[in-house]
Amino acid sequence: MDKKELVSIIVPVYNAEKTLYICLDSLRDQTYKNLQIIFVNDSSTDNSLNVLNQFKEDSGYQVDIISHERNRGVAAARNTGLNAVRGEFIYFVDADDAIDKNTIEESLDLAIKSNLDIVGFSWYLTFEKNERKMHQPSFSSPFGAIENMMQGTMRWNLWLFLFKTSLFKENDIKFIEGKNMGEDLMVAIKLFSKAERVGYLDRHFYHYGQSNTSSLTKTYSDSHIEQVTANVMEVEKYLKSSVFSNKIGNLIDYLKLNIKLPLLISEKKSQYNKWLNWFPESNSYVMENKALPIRTRLLQLAAVKKQFWLVKLYNKVVLRLVYGVLYK
Repeated sequence: MDKKELVSIIVPVYNAEKTLYICLDSLRDQTYKNLQIIFVNDSSTDNSLNVLNQFKEDSGYQVDIISHERNRGVAAARNTGLNAVRGEFIYFVDADDAIDKNTIEESLDLAIKSNLDIVGFSWYLTFEKNERKMHQPSFSSPFGAIENMMQGTMRWNLWLFLFKTSLFKENDIKFIEGKNMGEDLMVAIKLFSKAERVGYLDRHFYHYGQSNTSSLTKTYSDSHIEQVTANVMEVEKYLKSSVFSNKIGNLIDYLKLNIKLPLLISEKKSQYNKWLNWFPESNSYVMENKALPIRTRLLQLAAVKKQFWLVKLYNKVVLRLVYGVLYK
């Protein structure tokens, strides 16, 4: 297929000099060349801007480099990128990750052939010495994808999807500046709620860098929780006024439970207490989301019952033995 569509790739950059080459090499190697690459330099203090300028000179792509005068966060950086988009499709890449060389060509090919608003695909969890294939579930309808995300069986990271630009522009979908945690969730749900035709490509394209297994555990600050909460509440308000309002059921509570689940992937009692007190209205639903494995539901039940010794034991077994062997 002789595709002429311009694809805009948005890459927020903040002090990414040491890993930026990983991203840039993968962009340079794309088999589809009609690209506008928008780098938003979020007031980096290292050599990132010089690296970007060199890429602009050498790449042969349409490259826009936009610099913020002060550091404003990833949500604002992505909004700046959206304002500069000229392409018919939009894709997001993080500055320290990589994409396979066929990512844009194959996802765009499916989008055009099937007239899709959103194309999704799968990814790799990439460690220093190896990587692990991570599977997204297949979906064929907007609500099916939303249901998957809210049940916790599908990731909502924006780098897992190619989007039609019109979804953003016609529905005025933007990020909330300053709310830099949970921003992918909020925007992904809004985009799927406005999409008409969506599809899944059974390919692994995105390489998400994970520096070490210890980063699989999460310690959430109060600021982190506040930012995620703001994005979750925006999702709840948006869905309740959407065409799917009568289909939501308990999905909002399932989402809240999934959002705070990483707090239980820890050996710190302080994180367990944060779990208890974050979205407490959803705690009574811990056993109802049958889409989750029984071990996950039992872990949450132990937390509800304040059986924190069981939660800690789970983490010792899963994190130290399973993750330690599989992900090293």
